[in-house]
Amino acid sequence: METFVGRAQELAALERQLSAPGGAFVPVYGRRRIGKSELLRHFCARHGGLFCVGKVAPAALQLKEFLQEAARVLDEPLLAEVEPDTWKRALELTVGRWKGPGKLVLVLDEFQWMVEGSRELPSVLQELWDAAWKKSGKVMLVLCGSYLGFMEREVLGEQSPLFGRRTAQIHLKPFSFPEARKFHPGASIEQQALTWFVTGGVAQYLAAFDAKASFRQNVERTLLDEFAPLFREPEFLLREELRDVAPFHAVLMAIATGAHTPRAIAQVSGVPERNLHYHLETLVSLGYVSRRYPLTGEKPRRTDVRFVLDDALLRFWFRFVFPHRSQVAQLEPHRAFERLVAPQLEAWAGGCFERLCREALLRLLAAEGVKAGVEVGAYWAKDVEIDVVAVREDGVTELGECKWGHVTAAELGRQLERKAQAYANPRNHTLRRHAFVRTWKGKAPAGVELHQLKDLG
Repeated sequence: METFVGRAQELAALERQLSAPGGAFVPVYGRRRIGKSELLRHFCARHGGLFCVGKVAPAALQLKEFLQEAARVLDEPLLAEVEPDTWKRALELTVGRWKGPGKLVLVLDEFQWMVEGSRELPSVLQELWDAAWKKSGKVMLVLCGSYLGFMEREVLGEQSPLFGRRTAQIHLKPFSFPEARKFHPGASIEQQALTWFVTGGVAQYLAAFDAKASFRQNVERTLLDEFAPLFREPEFLLREELRDVAPFHAVLMAIATGAHTPRAIAQVSGVPERNLHYHLETLVSLGYVSRRYPLTGEKPRRTDVRFVLDDALLRFWFRFVFPHRSQVAQLEPHRAFERLVAPQLEAWAGGCFERLCREALLRLLAAEGVKAGVEVGAYWAKDVEIDVVAVREDGVTELGECKWGHVTAAELGRQLERKAQAYANPRNHTLRRHAFVRTWKGKAPAGVELHQLKDLG
């Protein structure tokens, strides 16, 4: 990216930590490609800072590279000549050379690889923090990692030497639809929505889409060519995290094609149901899959669980690319889009639009001045599916129907009323009805709040 986009809240949180009295310790974590390093590099560019990236390498090499970067950033050439054999000594030397003003921003990126080579590093940081950095106010320590399990266990978890010492934390999430639109400001809102449906607000994927090209051109260029940048991206992601990828591929493929219960996933994937728990839990922990329950405001039954793909690129890839890789490799990209994507694009986009509407409803309620806590999800029972449900703590529940395609006012009103009548509503809440549509002409159905796509971003 030529310019830095968004992340105003995260930057503000880092600024507060930098200016606060005493030391600062901020773990930053999130899935790969989400923009953690870009955020921290941008922050360091504003304030100066020592940005060191871990790698799969011996500890001695990582120590040497750390001191070389410290020598450059602090303008202390002699640091590059030092050959300490411990992280403790290297960190003490570096912080000791800091002249200020304010805190030295010390970013250890890909922290998991540093610890892989030096298992003692978390304990070393804990010792330095407790003995000096916490009170001196000379250091703002930022530990950044992409392996959520590692960060939650080795940095944030109760068994970590660093537990309870953080002064803030940032779990970096994908860009919301309004923020993601800023990557392609000249595109139509429909094109921006389709882009968000594929990229899921992941920074690197958004940056891969050319702001001057159409949605179709971007998909052809980034996904429907065996040499395209995202053609094998899901495989790379999974191989970075998992050893035996094949059963996980099968499970993800099953979910992407409509199997959502453990029994259905087992039947479609071929993974025995007795073994499925491990695969599902792993995918949930990585943030690729989530478990959902019908939302009523009451405790759900375990048997009502559904598993859904939470990662947008995986949803697209397992729907349109993975099952047809041989064809994609043989066809020209434009023919692959015409044959494999175009016939199902509207139906696929409709499901993605539901996710956008759930996210947008929280913003709409906030703009309306709703202060009560809100939980957003969906609802399903034997004979009914409700796309959007928001259970509020003030005695109101919002029910929404999402239509990416065309629908008449009368039909939309009937569907919403039927679904409202079928909703369980165990708390006897007041029910409000919402319709989310791509575009609309004419009046809204009586008693229905109407929201067009242009109102959601």
